[in-house]
Amino acid sequence: MVRSETGRRAGRKPKGVTLRRITAANGEKVTVRSIDANSPTFGEDFLYVFTKNVEAARRDNKRLFGSADGVAADD
Repeated sequence: MVRSETGRRAGRKPKGVTLRRITAANGEKVTVRSIDANSPTFGEDFLYVFTKNVEAARRDNKRLFGSADGVAADD
């Protein structure tokens, strides 16, 4: 897990972050995380959302390509 300047882990959802599940145009359910721009903890909120997005991307890469880093580059 990534830690912010205050030493807190980015695992718990901060109060400035809202979660919504929406249906995309193709019918797939998608989780959307929004940040309150006026939140006093904007940095921690942004870190949390960024961390969750990276985790999801790595999980998808692992499922699609067998590696969390994605497709290996050809030399």
